[in-house]
Amino acid sequence: MATGSPYFDEIRGKPEVIDPPSSEDMIDIVEHVMDPTQHTVKPNLTVSSSVHELLECPVCLTAMYPPIHQCSNGHTICSDCKPRVHNRCPTCRHELGNIRCLALEKVAASLELPCKYQSFGCVGIFPYYSKLKHESQCCFRPYNCPYAGSECTVMGDIPYLVAHLKEDHKVDMHSGSTFNHRYVKSNPHEVENATWMLTVFSCFGQYFCLHFEAFQLGMAPVYIAFLRFMGDDNDAKNYSYSLEVGGNGRKLSWQGVPRSIRDSHRKVRDSFDGLIIQRNMALFFSGGDRKELKLRVTGRIWKEQ
Repeated sequence: MATGSPYFDEIRGKPEVIDPPSSEDMIDIVEHVMDPTQHTVKPNLTVSSSVHELLECPVCLTAMYPPIHQCSNGHTICSDCKPRVHNRCPTCRHELGNIRCLALEKVAASLELPCKYQSFGCVGIFPYYSKLKHESQCCFRPYNCPYAGSECTVMGDIPYLVAHLKEDHKVDMHSGSTFNHRYVKSNPHEVENATWMLTVFSCFGQYFCLHFEAFQLGMAPVYIAFLRFMGDDNDAKNYSYSLEVGGNGRKLSWQGVPRSIRDSHRKVRDSFDGLIIQRNMALFFSGGDRKELKLRVTGRIWKEQ
């Protein structure tokens, strides 16, 4: 099961997309932590709905953590929302002051709760005050959609995202660990929103995303190609990949480790962790009158021993 998320990183605007023709030899693509070891597993515990209600902030409706504030009538509010209501109780409108609800904080400290990603497979039970830290790094937490061509907020596990990419984004899906793609752009002097269709590879029982796009590096327009791993960073480190681009008797090559899709596409791009090609060099590789970009990128993925 997957849901949309407001926390998905901002990504680039919608690209101009032209579906690539299929070919067995070459594909033309036109522009377009917490340690995974869980806390000691205990029998699942249930907390009464009345206790949940007591610990729920009346403003943001999320669980409250110390310091928990209260008004003189005993109504509570979380520390994040207190300044938002201008120090007025949202329930009775009395002044909040600086009264701590120590009793409720002690009640919270006595609770042990299941991870909110229980439905994704996490079976750990955690003390109330440790639960948030665990959930921020839980290896079962869902992934953001890795598609970079639209503002997609879908989240889910890897099988769900693979199906989503195929059915909703119509991405190019391939089996195998080698590839030979050609990226085409009719007006290479346009850099903004130059994002090409994502390609997803299935090999070694895993999925990998190949990105290619143009962006400004300072004042210089450049192209970048990089690979992301559909899984956690610890598993991504078991693989390596190489990329090569060339023409007119010259070539550039890159070798690296795929980044996990836990890192957003923009974070990887802005760290320059991939094959970077200056526009003038890219047009030189393209040949002809240098008025159209035609870059052939080849590469392979392998598993480290």
